[in-house]
Amino acid sequence: MPDKSEEQKDAEAEVEGFQHDLGPFVVAAETTRMAMVFTDAKEPGNPIIFANDAFLALTGYAREEVLGQPFNFLMADGTDAGALKRIKVEFEANSSAATEILYRRKDGSEFWAALFASPVHDKSGAIVQYFTSLVDLTKHKEEQAQSKMLIDELNHRVKNTLATVQSIVWQASRANSDPKVIREAVESRLFALSRSHNLLTRENWHSAGLLDVLHDALEPFGVTDGRAERLVIAGENIRLSTRAALALGIAFNELATNAVKYGAFSNDRGSIRIEWTIEPTSEGRRLILSWREKDGPQVTPPLRKGFGSRVIERGLAHELEGTVQLDYRPDGLICTMNIPVPGIRDG
Repeated sequence: MPDKSEEQKDAEAEVEGFQHDLGPFVVAAETTRMAMVFTDAKEPGNPIIFANDAFLALTGYAREEVLGQPFNFLMADGTDAGALKRIKVEFEANSSAATEILYRRKDGSEFWAALFASPVHDKSGAIVQYFTSLVDLTKHKEEQAQSKMLIDELNHRVKNTLATVQSIVWQASRANSDPKVIREAVESRLFALSRSHNLLTRENWHSAGLLDVLHDALEPFGVTDGRAERLVIAGENIRLSTRAALALGIAFNELATNAVKYGAFSNDRGSIRIEWTIEPTSEGRRLILSWREKDGPQVTPPLRKGFGSRVIERGLAHELEGTVQLDYRPDGLICTMNIPVPGIRDG
């Protein structure tokens, strides 16, 4: 092991004298879990003359690597004039409110810490050392970032929801002039939107399964009761993004409403089969979903597109960049959706 330099020997001697003079206080500082150092106020840069184990654990340095270093050697950006000024004020003013500084550990990782500095006076009243402590703010900063992300996400969802509601109201008023019909149309779609929101809330708004979206959308139409045996669903419970879950929830509500009023669920013999596959294409993987009705009343193509069909076709095309084909066959409606496989991180 190489001989110690005179500078290192001097630093160690300074530490020994310091520990001797402030014995019990140093022992207390050594055993506390708060990161603490003492600096020499008589020397430029406030070199460190004592560091406790908590400080070494926080920064990743060994004690011999710390002693004699200027106090600001840990700063992530030693040229940050604003941070340097705040540290200077903290040392000189001994303020009751800590200043937050970005520091860098030995391994290069960065952390925020609240800095508190208190002067140590000699018998004449002159400042000879500074007692400083660092409070690790890593968890606090992470919670702040998480809160900001949640607020931003909430704002995003609220804007999307308001845009959806605006579209529902606009299309309902455009398709009808009777206030009662408009109200019923809007209430039905808002109820479907609400059910999708409840599902996503249960899933912490991360994603939702396609089967779960279907079951939630169809439950109000008695699928779990008398019509359950006339409904067949075939497909894996693939995960949907929140955006896809909301759009498909409204689309399934429209199809079920139509089936109860005019289609396979308007009598006691009709049935519905819903199935889907994922197919690779040159444009990426696509979700191909079919809603196929049979044995209901004879179907005739509508003379003009109603509110429901516009909600399905335009809604999915706009929200999911997909296509919807409504085929009004005499023996039953067939709805085919072709959309990009919705990743769970979309919208």
